Amino acid sequence: MIINLLVLLLVVSLAVLFGWLCYRAIRARKLWVKIAGGLAAGLLTLVFGAITVISVIGLAKMNAATSIPVPNIKIEGTPAQIARGQYIASLGCVGCHGVKEQFPLAGGTDMAGEIPMPIGAIVTSNLTPGGVLKDRSDGELFRAIRNGYGKDGKLLSFMSQLSYRQLSDDDIKAVIAFLRSQQPVTSDQPGGDHINLLGAAVFFGAGMLPAPAPIEGVITAPPRGATPEYGKYAATIGDCRGCHGPDMTGTPASAVGPAVPNPRPFVATWTREQFIQVMRTGTRPDGSKLAPGMPWQSASKMIDDDLTALYMYLKAPVQ
Repeated sequence: MIINLLVLLLVVSLAVLFGWLCYRAIRARKLWVKIAGGLAAGLLTLVFGAITVISVIGLAKMNAATSIPVPNIKIEGTPAQIARGQYIASLGCVGCHGVKEQFPLAGGTDMAGEIPMPIGAIVTSNLTPGGVLKDRSDGELFRAIRNGYGKDGKLLSFMSQLSYRQLSDDDIKAVIAFLRSQQPVTSDQPGGDHINLLGAAVFFGAGMLPAPAPIEGVITAPPRGATPEYGKYAATIGDCRGCHGPDMTGTPASAVGPAVPNPRPFVATWTREQFIQVMRTGTRPDGSKLAPGMPWQSASKMIDDDLTALYMYLKAPVQ
């Protein structure tokens, strides 16, 4: 935070400096100095002034504490909950918090390394009892998954954008039960957001990473079955919607990453058996490989029933 404030002070100083130079240029006797100097210094004044405003807004949003309360819950941790939570965690949590995308969920991965601009660090936390779980209540963990806010009430930049916030209450509780059941792992790599001023300005100030609307009330999952409704929920469990968009119709390229294609046209030409085979092997029916960025290894861990439901969802009309 101190470094961000010092950099912000430098930006403000540059805005003031160029504003003063613009003033001096306008008052100069020579016409060419008035025009050239005034335009150049004036433009730089506007640029650094705009950067200052966006940066201040970004820092304010990034460090603002939420008013969403921590739910008062205590999770039982039954064998059924732990098994369900492990299944969900094997599909999604290991992709960011796992060690080489496998258990244990010791964290330490800098997600900012995937972003093509120097925005600081976004390091995944150690989600074993030897990490952040030691000083997190069940309610705080529930709020982190559901609404994307940490123990201090500040927005978890990456976590808040994932589709896991739309998991049912029971499934979030199951995930927490599994996290509590793991063997503790210690790690020297501190997790958390360490976003610099550029990241604050771009993501929060410019609105590229807006705080999602709070989710209130109870969320229940659709009945399990080979239906588009449950298929959409399966896409939530696997975080397919996090990359391919909320309706699984693809997402455009942005400063965060490249465009992600709409999978529906491809899936429409496949049988259920072919779709499951693609998800299991990463190879299309014509022998071509899925794009390197497609985490089919995670999707391959889905049971056949969930993959069938996902197939039905991708074949159904977009609603």
